[in-house]
Amino acid sequence: MARGLSREQIADRLDEAGELLEAQGANRFRVRAYRVAADTVRQLAEEPAEILAREGFDGLVKLPGIGERLARAIDEMSYTGRWVQLERMRGEAEPEELFQAIPGVGPDTAQRIHDALHVDTLEALEIAAHDGSLEDVHGIGPRKAAAIRASLTAMLARRSRRGEEEHEEPPVAALLEIDRSYRRQAEAGTLRMIAPRRFNPDGEAWLPILHEERDGWDFTALYSNTALAHELGRTRDWVVIYFAKSGGREHVRTVVTETHGPLEGSRVVRGREAECRAHYFDG
Repeated sequence: MARGLSREQIADRLDEAGELLEAQGANRFRVRAYRVAADTVRQLAEEPAEILAREGFDGLVKLPGIGERLARAIDEMSYTGRWVQLERMRGEAEPEELFQAIPGVGPDTAQRIHDALHVDTLEALEIAAHDGSLEDVHGIGPRKAAAIRASLTAMLARRSRRGEEEHEEPPVAALLEIDRSYRRQAEAGTLRMIAPRRFNPDGEAWLPILHEERDGWDFTALYSNTALAHELGRTRDWVVIYFAKSGGREHVRTVVTETHGPLEGSRVVRGREAECRAHYFDG
């Protein structure tokens, strides 16, 4: 297991996330939340890992200005030494490497998971393992999905708080509007560009990133930067949208242009195609 981060290192990363969110146009209240969390962690009399060992996840949640969502981030940094959300904002995320920490998941399986599901955190993968979408990944199937699910449950036991709200998602209309907003602003060149480390040997800042808050949801949108998107020439078509309610787990969906069937040519939220049909034909 990777060495966890100290409270000063965690506070520095929370501050950096706030700076990046501000530079990338995020809501000022979201930016402030990260800065308040950084101050709280920096002023602790002990390491977050010590709080986790003594009080568990709830010990972080009850700290001033933290709450569940930031507590998950602090727990991730304390446990793994990484914070995938920050790596994503920097353009440095390497989810395939992260997934290989799961027993039985090698490089090829990790890449297929990322290409198919566009998840880049263990928590998002756990959601996919529970909602059945992991079984649809080529080469996995029910038995292997069950094994991955069991491993993830054990790995994430400390910060797992499952409930109905964990599966709540915005209406497809909201996701499609974020998709429209992102692609419109990306085309206009008004979004902050980041330089992804993956598939970008020249270090070019080509990937637009959007942070937006609507109806109590925090959204982050980026074009897909997976191996499959590059292989199929869909990096400017597939839009990956991350979303979470305040305090809730982050979820992810991908919006694509449908290539066949009654919705051919329309933008569709993968995994919610039936709702998209109702949105276009019954709305």
